[in-house]
Amino acid sequence: MPRGSLAPPVRVLVAKPGLDGHDRGAKIIARALRDAGMEVVYTGLRQTPEQIVSAAVQEDVEFIGLSILSGAHMAIVPRVLALLKEADATDIRLIVGGIIPDTDAETLLGMGVARVFQPGASLESIVDFLRDNRPSRELA
Repeated sequence: MPRGSLAPPVRVLVAKPGLDGHDRGAKIIARALRDAGMEVVYTGLRQTPEQIVSAAVQEDVEFIGLSILSGAHMAIVPRVLALLKEADATDIRLIVGGIIPDTDAETLLGMGVARVFQPGASLESIVDFLRDNRPSRELA
Protein backbone atom coordinates (compact mmCIF):
# COMPACT_ATOMS: atom_id res chain seq x y z
CA MET A 1 0.00 0.00 0.00
CA PRO A 2 1.44 3.41 -0.89
CA ARG A 3 2.91 5.46 1.91
CA GLY A 4 0.38 7.74 3.58
CA SER A 5 -2.68 5.93 2.25
CA LEU A 6 -5.23 4.53 4.63
CA ALA A 7 -5.96 0.84 4.79
CA PRO A 8 -9.50 -0.08 3.78
CA PRO A 9 -11.80 -0.97 6.67
CA VAL A 10 -11.83 -4.51 7.99
CA ARG A 11 -14.74 -6.44 6.45
CA VAL A 12 -16.54 -8.88 8.76
CA LEU A 13 -19.55 -11.14 8.35
CA VAL A 14 -21.35 -11.85 11.64
CA ALA A 15 -23.62 -14.90 11.59
CA LYS A 16 -25.89 -16.90 13.89
CA PRO A 17 -25.74 -20.49 12.61
CA GLY A 18 -28.08 -23.29 13.47
CA LEU A 19 -31.30 -23.19 15.43
CA ASP A 20 -30.13 -20.78 18.13
CA GLY A 21 -32.65 -17.95 18.31
CA HIS A 22 -30.72 -15.61 20.60
CA ASP A 23 -29.09 -12.84 18.59
CA ARG A 24 -28.66 -10.01 21.08
CA GLY A 25 -24.94 -10.70 21.56
CA ALA A 26 -24.32 -10.97 17.82
CA LYS A 27 -26.06 -7.65 17.27
CA ILE A 28 -23.98 -6.02 20.02
CA ILE A 29 -20.80 -7.35 18.41
CA ALA A 30 -21.89 -6.20 14.95
CA ARG A 31 -22.63 -2.70 16.26
CA ALA A 32 -19.32 -2.50 18.13
CA LEU A 33 -17.40 -3.51 15.02
CA ARG A 34 -19.29 -0.98 12.92
CA ASP A 35 -18.68 1.73 15.52
CA ALA A 36 -14.96 0.86 15.36
CA GLY A 37 -15.02 1.67 11.63
CA MET A 38 -15.34 -1.84 10.24
CA GLU A 39 -17.68 -2.88 7.45
CA VAL A 40 -20.08 -5.43 8.90
CA VAL A 41 -22.52 -7.78 7.21
CA TYR A 42 -25.00 -9.33 9.65
CA THR A 43 -26.77 -12.35 8.20
CA GLY A 44 -29.45 -12.78 10.85
CA LEU A 45 -30.70 -15.86 12.64
CA ARG A 46 -30.72 -19.52 11.71
CA GLN A 47 -28.15 -19.49 8.93
CA THR A 48 -26.77 -22.70 7.48
CA PRO A 49 -23.02 -23.11 7.03
CA GLU A 50 -23.63 -23.02 3.27
CA GLN A 51 -25.47 -19.69 3.50
CA ILE A 52 -22.75 -18.23 5.72
CA VAL A 53 -19.85 -19.21 3.44
CA SER A 54 -21.73 -18.14 0.32
CA ALA A 55 -22.44 -14.71 1.82
CA ALA A 56 -18.84 -14.35 3.04
CA VAL A 57 -17.46 -15.08 -0.43
CA GLN A 58 -19.97 -12.80 -2.16
CA GLU A 59 -19.29 -9.96 0.29
CA ASP A 60 -15.49 -10.44 0.06
CA VAL A 61 -15.05 -10.35 3.82
CA GLU A 62 -11.82 -10.95 5.69
CA PHE A 63 -13.43 -12.56 8.73
CA ILE A 64 -16.48 -14.61 9.55
CA GLY A 65 -17.63 -14.28 13.14
CA LEU A 66 -19.93 -17.05 14.31
CA SER A 67 -21.99 -16.53 17.44
CA ILE A 68 -23.02 -19.91 18.82
CA LEU A 69 -24.89 -20.43 22.06
CA SER A 70 -26.65 -23.67 21.17
CA GLY A 71 -23.81 -26.11 21.85
CA ALA A 72 -23.63 -27.11 18.19
CA HIS A 73 -20.19 -25.55 17.64
CA MET A 74 -18.44 -28.91 17.15
CA ALA A 75 -20.77 -29.70 14.22
CA ILE A 76 -21.13 -26.24 12.67
CA VAL A 77 -17.56 -24.96 12.78
CA PRO A 78 -15.92 -27.93 11.00
CA ARG A 79 -18.57 -27.64 8.28
CA VAL A 80 -17.89 -23.93 7.79
CA LEU A 81 -14.15 -24.60 7.61
CA ALA A 82 -14.70 -27.38 5.04
CA LEU A 83 -16.94 -25.14 2.93
CA LEU A 84 -14.36 -22.34 3.01
CA LYS A 85 -11.78 -24.81 1.73
CA GLU A 86 -14.15 -26.06 -1.01
CA ALA A 87 -14.79 -22.44 -2.07
CA ASP A 88 -11.03 -21.77 -2.19
CA ALA A 89 -11.66 -19.09 0.44
CA THR A 90 -9.27 -20.17 3.19
CA ASP A 91 -7.99 -16.58 3.32
CA ILE A 92 -11.23 -15.72 5.16
CA ARG A 93 -10.46 -16.14 8.84
CA LEU A 94 -13.04 -17.69 11.13
CA ILE A 95 -13.63 -16.50 14.68
CA VAL A 96 -16.15 -18.05 17.04
CA GLY A 97 -17.87 -16.63 20.09
CA GLY A 98 -20.34 -18.00 22.56
CA ILE A 99 -20.65 -20.74 25.12
CA ILE A 100 -17.59 -22.80 24.16
CA PRO A 101 -15.95 -25.06 26.77
CA ASP A 102 -12.16 -24.67 27.08
CA THR A 103 -11.43 -28.13 25.68
CA ASP A 104 -13.66 -27.49 22.66
CA ALA A 105 -12.03 -24.08 22.15
CA GLU A 106 -8.62 -25.76 21.96
CA THR A 107 -9.95 -28.29 19.45
CA LEU A 108 -11.49 -25.55 17.30
CA LEU A 109 -8.22 -23.61 17.28
CA GLY A 110 -6.44 -26.80 16.18
CA MET A 111 -8.91 -27.12 13.29
CA GLY A 112 -8.02 -23.68 12.00
CA VAL A 113 -10.28 -21.24 13.84
CA ALA A 114 -8.36 -17.99 14.27
CA ARG A 115 -9.76 -17.18 17.72
CA VAL A 116 -12.45 -18.29 20.15
CA PHE A 117 -14.08 -15.59 22.29
CA GLN A 118 -15.77 -16.98 25.38
CA PRO A 119 -18.18 -15.27 27.78
CA GLY A 120 -16.62 -12.19 29.32
CA ALA A 121 -14.50 -11.26 26.29
CA SER A 122 -14.48 -7.50 25.93
CA LEU A 123 -15.68 -5.78 22.80
CA GLU A 124 -12.31 -4.02 22.70
CA SER A 125 -10.46 -7.36 22.62
CA ILE A 126 -12.54 -8.49 19.63
CA VAL A 127 -12.00 -5.22 17.75
CA ASP A 128 -8.26 -5.32 18.49
CA PHE A 129 -7.95 -8.94 17.36
CA LEU A 130 -9.63 -8.23 14.03
CA ARG A 131 -7.52 -5.13 13.39
CA ASP A 132 -4.29 -6.87 14.34
CA ASN A 133 -4.88 -10.15 12.49
CA ARG A 134 -6.16 -9.20 9.06
CA PRO A 135 -5.35 -11.74 6.38
CA SER A 136 -2.85 -10.46 3.86
CA ARG A 137 -4.47 -10.08 0.48
CA GLU A 138 -3.08 -9.00 -2.81
CA LEU A 139 -4.41 -5.66 -3.92
CA ALA A 140 -6.07 -5.72 -7.31
